[in-house]
Amino acid sequence: MTDQTAAPGEPSRLHGWRAKVHEVIFEADTPAGKLFDGVLILTILVSIVVVCLESVPEIRLRYGAELRAAEWVITILFTIEYVLRLLCVERPLSYATSFFGIVDLLAILPTYISVLVPGTQALTVVRVLRLLRVFRVLKLVQYVSEARTLNNALRASWKKIFVFLFAVLMVVVIVGALMYLIEGPEHGFDSIPRAIYWAVVTLTTVGYGDIAPGTPLGQFLAMCVMILGYGIIAVPTGIVTRELVREDQLDRRTFSTRSCQTCSAEGHDADAIHCKHCGTRL
Repeated sequence: MTDQTAAPGEPSRLHGWRAKVHEVIFEADTPAGKLFDGVLILTILVSIVVVCLESVPEIRLRYGAELRAAEWVITILFTIEYVLRLLCVERPLSYATSFFGIVDLLAILPTYISVLVPGTQALTVVRVLRLLRVFRVLKLVQYVSEARTLNNALRASWKKIFVFLFAVLMVVVIVGALMYLIEGPEHGFDSIPRAIYWAVVTLTTVGYGDIAPGTPLGQFLAMCVMILGYGIIAVPTGIVTRELVREDQLDRRTFSTRSCQTCSAEGHDADAIHCKHCGTRL
């Protein structure tokens, strides 16, 4: 059995209708590709509206048949799109196991499972995951560079944010333990976990009010936690903003929306000739 995968440096072996479908579905720098992405995003948003309306009892009782019909039409359209995506790449398994490949599969499975397996209608709520497919809009030419900048900034700052969150975790544990000692069960702080819950709610300035300190010392500590919360909110924003500014200054390259026909990799430089992952000629 011969290997049908293009060797590094060789052009892709997709021809005819498969190459044309790949250009329309996976790329967005052609009129047909832009139209396809626009229709896809609109369909995704409509499907989310259908799922939300279906969860309202009054609307489901009155328009249940129409909503189910709309859901089946959308599911069939997504199924056709998923099959076409598998057919127009040289490595279908690579696409099927990718992030968007799994999301695409989860977008259609619940509807079929609810029919084949009785009692699994609750799984249809998983259809809300279709909203993740809207991130495909980042393929559009005007968003590719911005998406890459944001992705690089988040990658560069995640360690700093992790250390910061760990420090916040230590603060809420210490504050929770102190409130448990100061207030005690008579004011609702009947355990350290419950006191930690209060500390998190207070530190994030949410303030449900279901638990409140009753002693002067506890109220003073609560006031300190509230003030600290306002300062803490600004820290992750500042970290990411700093990385965004630095990334924008360092990397002003332009990126293409072309997708490799062999490995489906995206995010190539505008002047790239070969795929930077598998070496196939673009």
